[in-house]
Amino acid sequence: MKAAVLFSGGKDSTMALYYALNKKEDVKFLLSMKSRNDESYMFHVPNIHVTDLLAEALEIPIMSVETDGIKEEELEDLRAAFENLKSSGVECIYTGALYSQYQKSRIEKLGLEVGLEIISPYWHVDELEYMREIVSLGFKIIISGVAAWGLDEKWLGRVIDDAAIDELVKLNEKYYVDIAFEGGEAETLAIDGPIFKKKLKILKDRKEWHHDSGVYIIEDAVLEEK
Repeated sequence: MKAAVLFSGGKDSTMALYYALNKKEDVKFLLSMKSRNDESYMFHVPNIHVTDLLAEALEIPIMSVETDGIKEEELEDLRAAFENLKSSGVECIYTGALYSQYQKSRIEKLGLEVGLEIISPYWHVDELEYMREIVSLGFKIIISGVAAWGLDEKWLGRVIDDAAIDELVKLNEKYYVDIAFEGGEAETLAIDGPIFKKKLKILKDRKEWHHDSGVYIIEDAVLEEK
């Protein structure tokens, strides 16, 4: 089918894209919803500006849509984007939903109304196996935001590898930190992987820490040959 992927640049939307490509779907577009509101209920925020570069690295056209990120109202911006994709010949939308019924139900309702099939290939996946799979496939994922006990400033910008996952397992046992961050414990960004034709090189960054949460912000980046 002709497909689009709801793409934030994070691990889950990147894995949804990987799945779609592996299924030989004809991925026509990435759809990036760029919220002006840090408190958006629906959309990933940290480093969303980097998705344009990531799309170039993936060699897939991107449709970027700005939204004020106001609860429920932001869905109308998503509806308009879905309608544009539908008019461009897209038949289905892949999402990186894992356990968030809030997001999945609203996206599926819009898909039904617009006439697009919604596919969430990792819905209710075993989270530990899933995180291990991301690493074993060769994706390079960094932490771009944290907001949970046990996740301190040192995690910002950190690459998720097997050692990091081992630590997350321990944090889950101690603080109930969700291993795949489905409770909003952390945000992520993919900067390389098997589906990328080029990799992202970060030239300038900064960390912002606010008592018990923080973000890792990419101020400048370029693409490098692999």
